[in-house]
Amino acid sequence: MSDVKDVLDMPAEVDFSHSQPNPYVGKVRRRVTINIDGETVDYFKAESARTGIPYQTIINMYLSECRDQEKHLAFA
Repeated sequence: MSDVKDVLDMPAEVDFSHSQPNPYVGKVRRRVTINIDGETVDYFKAESARTGIPYQTIINMYLSECRDQEKHLAFA
């Protein structure tokens, strides 16, 4: 019965003027399919076993670091 009372005690309108925006909006991950050679996958899976972090997360962390540091590939 208290659930009904709680709902009835709620204000008709809620003031969100002092609320803060959600910092996670816009940071949603996107699923993609890429071809990676076996040795590279094995490397990240070994890092996963060593750290306890899922290998997909480690790959994402590495790629994010490359992006943040604006690393570019050097082609010979």
